[in-house]
Amino acid sequence: MAISRNLFLFCSLIFLISPSIAQTSFRPKALVLPVSKDPSSLLYLTQINQRTPLVPVDVTLDLGGLYLWVDCEQGYESSSYRPARCNSAQCSLANANGCITECFSSPRPGCNNNTCALLVDNTVTNIGTDGELGQDVVSIQSTDGSNPGRSVSVSKFLFTCAPKFILEGLPSGVKGMAGLGRTKVSLPSQFSAAFSFDRKFAICLSSSTTAKVSTAAAFVQGDPSSDYFIGVKSIKINGKAVPLNKTLLSINREGFGGTKISTVNPYTVMETTIYNAVVNAFAKEMGDVPRVASVAPFGACFNSTKILGTRLGANVPSIDLVLQSNNVFWRIVGANSMVEANSDVLCLGFVDGGVNPRTSIVIGGHQLEDNLLQFDLATSRLGFSSSLLSRQTTCANFDFTSKA
Repeated sequence: MAISRNLFLFCSLIFLISPSIAQTSFRPKALVLPVSKDPSSLLYLTQINQRTPLVPVDVTLDLGGLYLWVDCEQGYESSSYRPARCNSAQCSLANANGCITECFSSPRPGCNNNTCALLVDNTVTNIGTDGELGQDVVSIQSTDGSNPGRSVSVSKFLFTCAPKFILEGLPSGVKGMAGLGRTKVSLPSQFSAAFSFDRKFAICLSSSTTAKVSTAAAFVQGDPSSDYFIGVKSIKINGKAVPLNKTLLSINREGFGGTKISTVNPYTVMETTIYNAVVNAFAKEMGDVPRVASVAPFGACFNSTKILGTRLGANVPSIDLVLQSNNVFWRIVGANSMVEANSDVLCLGFVDGGVNPRTSIVIGGHQLEDNLLQFDLATSRLGFSSSLLSRQTTCANFDFTSKA
């Protein structure tokens, strides 16, 4: 799929794109969220402004997440917060899975009687619990593509109030997770509805930590997945097909298999037999470059003094994820395939996901960096650039004055 002409913005950002007119006095053409990378956890963070008065809230980005959830136990104060009552239209829209009939505390955001209960899923630690569905003001910056614009607000943005313990495993200062998944109440869906946008968005993740710019771990039985899956048909290394069990590349009747894209996995995770086949084929194509002792969590590491550097990263075999035909593939070059584990050691940035994982291949954040991805929710299509390094730019080189 070709990248839309609307996608002229290159940065470490998320974009919500619209060719249409918002039904407000100010008519934004697009919305933008700066994204940064936490150096310790390797998770991607963004900041939203929420509540009345507005408060900046740091959240972890979750590409396949169901919706926005925020800790409401620690100092959540807002004059505009409203809980969603049981059997309300908001509960139906969010596909609420229960009703909180009584909260054993004084009323506050996250603790009200007769309100909808929604799953709060920390996809980093694989811990889930119930939370209260509520609504509040959320503000986000607009852009015309050439310049940053004014902030615009959604007055009744739906999110889930979470207990503070669910924050465990997230970076310090983070108050929740921002879900961009395929649901009616994810960030892209709610902003698209509020401003009459087409249901599409783009992400471009920078490798720099300073460049500001039912497959879930927990799920309700029978609910459809909110993750973004792509139809990988085969894998090639240096143009040669990797021998693997292709049935694992399809999702079976029990919901196992397939390939999805994730921002909460730092590196690509593969089912054991796929991982072993890829590692063996890659090592063979590395030729005379010596392998060295593995550095966790990686299983294939090499002497980097024997590997040349290029503008596309380390000069190593290319890895192609072949999609609907041999002519359509996502190419992973050295900058995205290799990780500097130690001095003079480069490792293949893929991880063994074990036998019979729920998803056979999870494409992680390192493999997404400096790749421009467009997600069209209406047509269930993905547009991708492959590495922007081949175009002599990066996601960190965002410039509001450029229309390249």
